Amino acid sequence: MTQNPPSSPDLPCKLRFYLFILSFVLHTARRSNGTVNRRFMKLLDSEASPSNKPNNRVKTTDIMVDPSRNLWFRLYVPTTTQATKLPVILYFHGGGFVFFSANSSLFEDICKRLALKLPAVVISVNYRLAPEHRYPSPFEDGFDVLKFLDTTNFEGLPSNIDVGRCFLAGDSAGGNIAHNVAIMAGVHEFSKMKLIGVIGIQPFFGGEERTESETRLKKALILSSEISDWYWKAFLPAGSDRDHPVVNVFGPRWNGILGVNFPASIVFTGGFDPLQDWQKRYCDGLKKAGKQVYLVEYPNSFHGFYCFPQLKESSLLIEEVKDFIEKQSAAQ
Repeated sequence: MTQNPPSSPDLPCKLRFYLFILSFVLHTARRSNGTVNRRFMKLLDSEASPSNKPNNRVKTTDIMVDPSRNLWFRLYVPTTTQATKLPVILYFHGGGFVFFSANSSLFEDICKRLALKLPAVVISVNYRLAPEHRYPSPFEDGFDVLKFLDTTNFEGLPSNIDVGRCFLAGDSAGGNIAHNVAIMAGVHEFSKMKLIGVIGIQPFFGGEERTESETRLKKALILSSEISDWYWKAFLPAGSDRDHPVVNVFGPRWNGILGVNFPASIVFTGGFDPLQDWQKRYCDGLKKAGKQVYLVEYPNSFHGFYCFPQLKESSLLIEEVKDFIEKQSAAQ
């Protein structure tokens, strides 16, 4: 007798309970009228303060870019490395374009680990959130931070940062932002900055079609089909559907242009992520467009696994990112 494949990964009870609570809070914070109860979301979304003194061997500083739209970033600088030059990673957090911030504890931990383990200078962008700020606000914010880094010598900028080795990285919705900022950067002439890689961690893509993985995992924790649909409706221009080219990147409305300067990419997928089929289609689209892309699959991983260092795949991901950075750096 053929058994159906499991619908959820094998996880520790404590982690499974946390994911249940997180899913409950994210669900409750979303209102049926398309708005967000941000006060309720604060119950779970704790914020970490910056630390000028090395905290866990990483120093953090907040840098304002544009106070009129509260555009700022958190700078993570490792303090134990002997490297003469460190690559820079511009990081975009996940949350469906709607939730979390650059100082959310959930993503603070990720950025510290990346800064320390790679090692690298990590810059986590506090972009504007939907539905208050819809498409293309986060793309504009990310691109403006990239230009700011290219032209501004701000206090706290480490002397050993190598802006000639810049990577755009992001998880979930942040992976979508990294892709779109890379397109914008490809037609811009920077004075010092050189973008050489995109790191997409379970990037948030989709379409009107329901794929096999979306159908099979439609009730997945954290990111069910219903939740994904709500996020896209909150983010896209009014009246848009999920075949909008920012959602269905290589779909029927794609303009066929990535630009000659679109860099090499690495994309991470999970076997229990409803979006895995779209992420694989994204990789296929990059290859057909003549771009270099590496696909890394973790069969037992759910959407958001990278946030939990107790999972082996979370550590494996950092090692893969390190290898990708070294490979792209050597090619320069």
